[in-house]
Amino acid sequence: MNTVSGLVDIQVNGAAGIDLTAEPHRLWEVAAALPAYGVVAFVPTVITSDPAAREQALATYAAGPPAGWVGAEPLGLHFEGPMIAPARKGAHPEHWLRAPSLELVDGWSREAGVVMVTIAPELPGAIDVVERLVARGVVVSVGHTAAATADVVAAVEAGARCVTHLGNAMAPLLAREPGPVGVALGADGLVAGVIVDGHHLDPHFVRAAWRALGSERFVSVSDTTAALGLPDGPARLGDQDVIVSGGTVRLADGTLAGSAASLLDCLRLLVAQTGCTLDEAVATATTTPLTLLGLPPREERIRLTDDLRLEVD
Repeated sequence: MNTVSGLVDIQVNGAAGIDLTAEPHRLWEVAAALPAYGVVAFVPTVITSDPAAREQALATYAAGPPAGWVGAEPLGLHFEGPMIAPARKGAHPEHWLRAPSLELVDGWSREAGVVMVTIAPELPGAIDVVERLVARGVVVSVGHTAAATADVVAAVEAGARCVTHLGNAMAPLLAREPGPVGVALGADGLVAGVIVDGHHLDPHFVRAAWRALGSERFVSVSDTTAALGLPDGPARLGDQDVIVSGGTVRLADGTLAGSAASLLDCLRLLVAQTGCTLDEAVATATTTPLTLLGLPPREERIRLTDDLRLEVD
């Protein structure tokens, strides 16, 4: 048995049949479900959607938990969109995409409950938005983007510090146009969220990312959805129907739409695919994400079996 720090997942779209974009008022129910998967803190993620979903998520977070509530602590919201590239939208609904503007992000701040925003930096007006959000204490992440290398570098110079689900919903790495992947792998201070669920990334990509990033810049994220804990069958992601099958979550056209994996599932696979140590794997889901968010270490501990499964009393 191994006693380690409780896990921190900075990309959680939902769990236990609850989608945080479609039902943001149920945030605390999702939070209550996550300790069963070793997660003690998380960043609730709202994808591209009706602005009312973001407003309700912020109100629910600000109101705090109901009396007697016990669960994983939400650390602030992640707005993944709507300022993303149509060509790299993935499972995000195109009719809710919006151009970057200072008006759109009016009121988005760490103090108001927004801890992270994913944006495509090549879009007109994006760099101004990056600078404004960074000034308000928000962690800006590059993602769902067709950005060229220069666009990513400009975002980093403006204060962006992360890449959302590295290798997914972004331009590929090319020899003379490395793009978001190349900048993330080659930069000194840029952190990358990585979904090691066995479906989003080839094991060779995972190993390459691990060797380039190491545990200090590699953040394991589950990108889990309402499908976490559900059997195969229909589910929801925002206002869209998805199908859960064989560990994947997809739109009807086959597009990956988040995951059905827990963060512990991802850590087990990270160890298997890279040969990293338990301590290194756990750091990618504890120390590294908390450092990215500017937060201190957590005091909670969990017990894991030798095959990285949660030990319960």
